Amino acid sequence: MDRLSRARSGLREMDALAAGGSPIHRLHPLSKLLVTVLYIVTVTSFPKYELSGLTVMVLYPVLLLQISQIPVSHCFYRLRFVLPLVCAVGLANPFLDRAVLLTLGRIPVTGGVVSMVTLMMKGTFSLLASFVLIAATPIDQLCAALRSIHVPGILATLLLLTYRYIGLMLGEAAAMAQAYQLRAPNQRGLHISAWGSFLGQLLLRSMDRAEELYGSMLLRGFHGEFFYVDVPRLKAADLVYTAACAAAFFCARRFNIPSLLGSLFVR
Repeated sequence: MDRLSRARSGLREMDALAAGGSPIHRLHPLSKLLVTVLYIVTVTSFPKYELSGLTVMVLYPVLLLQISQIPVSHCFYRLRFVLPLVCAVGLANPFLDRAVLLTLGRIPVTGGVVSMVTLMMKGTFSLLASFVLIAATPIDQLCAALRSIHVPGILATLLLLTYRYIGLMLGEAAAMAQAYQLRAPNQRGLHISAWGSFLGQLLLRSMDRAEELYGSMLLRGFHGEFFYVDVPRLKAADLVYTAACAAAFFCARRFNIPSLLGSLFVR
């Protein structure tokens, strides 16, 4: 299976994950969206040297991955291209901040190293929480939740159609790549001389499919506002989940929980 087909099957796997039946999947999409945004805001608000207090925030995405029955390995596999970029953001910190904050044995640890690790953890935790939201919430329900908090309809519609159209474009590209391979069986990959015509044909085919899609939407009554899936009303469990997560995030941000737990055992 080539890369285009694997990417297309990856989108289908994400849709299959979002259609699960775990307690996290059954929560209201608006509740999951608000908790995820609150979690990311809380994580990014930690000071750059507060490494110990930030470590407790890993519990939220890890617990949600376990409850929603989403494999952790699958999560890191899907984020394998984004995580290195996020972790590379703070690589310059050790060269900019050389002040020694602490000593591990005889090894001095500078503030740049601590801030670099803290920044990497912030990015990783935020990506994990975002992945859990997408993997446990169908895109239709997520867009409906955005509209319920008065996000402009054109933005929610663009998000939904872009997500859906990616799979369609990958299918067109996979069909064109297969046709090219049948005409050049002994050639590995796409020759550089065919890149321009390949991209041009892909653009033309995509525009034709987009016109067909738009015409079918007009026939079904589309007038600038997408008819989203019906989302049930907020239940007591959704409110309890939101309130409990908000309280947990506040406590984790207000108090250094690892230090408090350590003080109970170390005098």
